[in-house]
Amino acid sequence: MAVIKPFKALKPRKELAEQVASRPYDVLNSQEAKKEAAGNNYSFLRITKSEIDLPEGIDIHSQQVYDKAKANLELFIQNGTLYQEAKPCYYVYQLVMNGKSQTGLVCTSSVDDYFKDVIKKHELTRPEKEKDRIDHMRTIRAQTGNVFMAYRDVMEINALISGWKVKNAPEYDFTASDGIKHTIWTINRDDVINSITNLFATKVPNTYIADGHHRAASAAKVSQQLPGSEDAQFFLTTIFPESQLAILDYNRVVKDLNDLTTEEFIGALQEDFMITYSPEPVKPAVLHEFGMYLEDEWYILTAREGTYRKDPIGVLDVTILQKNVLDKILDIEDPRTNNRVDFVGGIRGLEELEKRVKSGEMAAAFSLYPVTLEQLFSIADSGKVMPPKSTWFEPKLRDGLLTHLI
Repeated sequence: MAVIKPFKALKPRKELAEQVASRPYDVLNSQEAKKEAAGNNYSFLRITKSEIDLPEGIDIHSQQVYDKAKANLELFIQNGTLYQEAKPCYYVYQLVMNGKSQTGLVCTSSVDDYFKDVIKKHELTRPEKEKDRIDHMRTIRAQTGNVFMAYRDVMEINALISGWKVKNAPEYDFTASDGIKHTIWTINRDDVINSITNLFATKVPNTYIADGHHRAASAAKVSQQLPGSEDAQFFLTTIFPESQLAILDYNRVVKDLNDLTTEEFIGALQEDFMITYSPEPVKPAVLHEFGMYLEDEWYILTAREGTYRKDPIGVLDVTILQKNVLDKILDIEDPRTNNRVDFVGGIRGLEELEKRVKSGEMAAAFSLYPVTLEQLFSIADSGKVMPPKSTWFEPKLRDGLLTHLI
C-alpha cells in the first residue's frame, strides 16, 4: 500500500506567489528561462535554472551552477520571499486549463515504495539527466521539482478533498501568463491529515508516475547518499485520481521519406494500413487510427487487423507507428537517437504539424490517438516500459509554490 506523508513546505508569501511560480525546469532551455525571468527577481527559475544569473556560455551542469542555485534559494529565504510551514501539512493543487479542472494532493511519497515498486514506472531514465537533478538536489538540499503521479480513484479520498475545497479558502489563486489557473489549499487539521494518510495506506495499493521519472529516480538515489536524513527518504509528489486526468497525444514528424517517392511511400503503407483521403485535418477519434499530413493533404490511416501485437506494448499506437512505418519503411529504428524524427506534444495542435511540413523542415507528420490512463496502468503493472515519447500531460505543475527541504 502507498505510504505518503505531510511535509513542511517552503512556500512564497501570498502576494508573491504568481511572481515566484515558474514553469518546470525541463520545459525551458537556458535562453528561454532567462527571457521568462527577465525583470522578475522573484522567479523560481533563479533556483531551478540558476545559470540565468551566471555568464553566458557556462556549462549548465557545472558545480558553479548548483552553488548559485543554493545561494539564490538561501537569499529567497533570508529576504522573506519564501518561508517554511510551521507544521507538516498536505496541500490540494487544482489546475484549470480551457475550462477543464484537475485536482491532486501534494504530499511526499516514500522512497522505499519507489524501490519496492509500490510506485509504478513506465519509462526508462537517462543517467546524464538523473545526474543533473541529483547534483542540484544534493547541493541545495531541496526537492524543487514535483513528480506528477496518478492512482485509481478512491471515493473516500475524492470526497474528503472535494469537501476541503468547498469549506476552506485557498491560499494561492492566480492565473498564469499562459492562461492556466493555479489554486492551492493547505490542509492543516490533524484529523484530516491522519485520515488522508490512512486512506492511502489502506485503499491505494499503487501509485503511478505519470510525468517526472527522472526527478523520482534522482530523489531515490539522493536518499541513498543521505541515509541519515529522514526528509531524504521521501520525495515531493502531486498525486491525481485517474478520473481527473487525461493524456494528450504525442505526435511525430519525419524529415524525409527515405528516398521514396510519395507514391512509393503510400504504396508501402497500404500493406499495413487502410488509407483514406481526408478534406480536414485528422485528429484520430479511436485507437489504431492515425492522421498523416503529406504534401499539403491529410489522410486517415487505419491499422489492418493482424498487423500488430495484442500485448500491452504491442497494442499501443506509438508502437504500431514505430514498427510499421518509422522502422519498417523509413529505417528509423531508434527514435531516441535518430535525428530524422521529432516529437510534437498534442498541446501544440495539428496546426504545428502542418507548419513543420509546410516550412519544408519536415516531409510528413503523423497524428496519434492518445495513450489512455488504463493502458499506462496496465503497462506499469506488467513491469514493462512504454516506447519513448508516448505520453504528454498538460497542464504542468508550477515550481516554487511548494518545495520540500531535505
